[in-house]
Amino acid sequence: MTALDPILKPRSIAVIGASRMSNTIGHQIFANLLRYGFTGAVYPVNPNAASIQSVRAYPNVGALPERIDLAVIAVPKEHVLDVARSCGQSGVKGLVVISAGFREIGGVGLDRERQLVDIVRQYGMRMVGPNCMGVLNTDPAISMNATFAPAMPPPGRAAFVSQSGALGLNVVDHAAEYGIGISQFVSVGNKPDVSGNDLLAAWEHDPTVGVILMYVESFGNPRRFLELASRITRTKPIIVVKSGRSKVGARAASSHTGALAASDAAVNALLTQAGVLRAESIEELFDMAMAFTDRSLPRSRHTAVVTNSGGPAILAADALETRGLELHELQQVTVAQLKPLFPEEASIRNPLDMIASATPSHYRTALDAVLRDPGVDSALAVFVPPLGVRQQDVAEAIVTAAAAHPQKPVLAVLMGSEGLPQGRAELHKAGIPAYVFPESAARGLAALCRQREWIERPVQQAPTLDVDRARAARALADGGTVAPRKLSELDALELLAAYGIPVAQARLANDPDEAARLAVQLGFPVVIKAVTPELVHKTDAGAVRLDLRSPSQVLTAAKEAVRAVRQVVRGAAPRILVQRMIAGGRETIVGISRDPAFGPLLMFGLGGIYVEALKDVVFRVAPIQPLDAQEMVGSIRGVSLLEGIRGAPPVNFAALNDVLLRVSQLAVDHPEIGELDVNPLLAFPDGVMAVDARVLVSARVAD
Repeated sequence: MTALDPILKPRSIAVIGASRMSNTIGHQIFANLLRYGFTGAVYPVNPNAASIQSVRAYPNVGALPERIDLAVIAVPKEHVLDVARSCGQSGVKGLVVISAGFREIGGVGLDRERQLVDIVRQYGMRMVGPNCMGVLNTDPAISMNATFAPAMPPPGRAAFVSQSGALGLNVVDHAAEYGIGISQFVSVGNKPDVSGNDLLAAWEHDPTVGVILMYVESFGNPRRFLELASRITRTKPIIVVKSGRSKVGARAASSHTGALAASDAAVNALLTQAGVLRAESIEELFDMAMAFTDRSLPRSRHTAVVTNSGGPAILAADALETRGLELHELQQVTVAQLKPLFPEEASIRNPLDMIASATPSHYRTALDAVLRDPGVDSALAVFVPPLGVRQQDVAEAIVTAAAAHPQKPVLAVLMGSEGLPQGRAELHKAGIPAYVFPESAARGLAALCRQREWIERPVQQAPTLDVDRARAARALADGGTVAPRKLSELDALELLAAYGIPVAQARLANDPDEAARLAVQLGFPVVIKAVTPELVHKTDAGAVRLDLRSPSQVLTAAKEAVRAVRQVVRGAAPRILVQRMIAGGRETIVGISRDPAFGPLLMFGLGGIYVEALKDVVFRVAPIQPLDAQEMVGSIRGVSLLEGIRGAPPVNFAALNDVLLRVSQLAVDHPEIGELDVNPLLAFPDGVMAVDARVLVSARVAD
């Protein structure tokens, strides 16, 4: 038993607001509970009707002959609070509030929702809604359709939670067409009580749930989601459609990391770290969900395509390789087995194009041979119907061949409309996903591969590294100033050094003359930077001078840089940072920003002056594990620049990974740091070196 069983698996239900009028929501929900054979007792509650649909009605929940598990409330918003209170007094444990007119309308609705939650808490109830479309459970032992959906979806292993009731019901309505069996569906509405996280916890150990689908508009508690999802996805795939890709508003970004950290970047980081499969649309959700049947996951990304048409074969190959799947050449023994079976025009390779004369028998034989090939761990069977060949017969041939290789997933693509429903039904019945287009099948197969790779990924913990906390505290000391404030660049570099990150030696001068003297002490060549808290991008302001090799060059350059800064920032009194010149290296960036909901976000990418133009960066939610660091460095588009091109040696990836882990720990240890940029962090074959850093200390502790 779980706290949500009275809602998801009730033994008795009252529909409060059930009506004789067929065009009302209360009537439709009560009718669905009867029509689809809810196995428990169901009671209509309506003070103005003696019976509804030939079932005796009751004036209120207190008049019911037994204590019920679940009350579905479909009454005008003005009556919801009184009804909820009556349910609590009558011992009801679960509420599904269909009624709208709460937080979504603001003002009085927001206050009404607060009062409703207070009532739920007072009586120890759990509540789905308000402003939702209900719940359903297709388990034959329950058979509950407490929604106003027009039909009951086919039973299956997919549980679906949706923040949009209408969208969720649309998915449920089309589930049969796509061969997706639904176990449970919950429209959470405004979710002030039962949330997506609560449902994840309830479904984690539910044997009727094999895959979890989510339509999400917001994450109420992202950290809790990360904790739950990263555990659940080891045994059950989670597929999420997350709408809303706008940037985090209101917070002014003063760093590269802050400018690039949008809400969608945080969502991608969260889902990636949790092993969640992200769908960009409802169509992609269907494509991925269809792929997860009871068959095994592919052992590798090595796949094959069997088809009777060259065009779809090329489309399938392109779509598969775009998603990281590999079409290896078939082994000679496989080719030798297949060649005598087909005309000379056929292409006996991968993709295997049998041409239009291929029969169902050819499909069965070819697919069987390809699946026997040791270099193939999955297959796509693509069929374009020519004259005289029925989709149903080809579907049957695919089923027969696939049945002999249960450890190797087979996905089908049936591209003709005639006979499509029957052919797809035959395949779905056998647990073989059937698509209309090759690109859809490629998405599904890629999802299976990513799920396998996530399951096999070692479970790690974020390491605790040895750092100089006293030195870091001195660098962050406010000296009596009021946050938010920007650390001096020297203090920012000192903070990095305290966390074991190599930094270029630097000194701070008050004027050009002192800068020249400090340059002699550091040793030439040097870089000078005119620095002031008001200046964000020093290069843009002309405040940086490179490769200075004498005191006179430093003196002249410092004066020019100071003048340039004063032209950009009126009234500024810049000081001069003198730093050892670090030549060469490949420019990367490491940064921290803080999302109001997600907390500290860690960024890595190609750095230098083009970081915001190229936007070749990735994010993760801190703290990160060692594998997260490796994946961050390896997943940027420009990773080949770090690996070495045109004879250049690769950079030290281990050193980059180490910096990411240290900056991650820095973000967690010091929640007062609102934003941080290390740009550039120069990467060399023998290590890394931070030559510029920017740290913004926030006015409040974010975590």
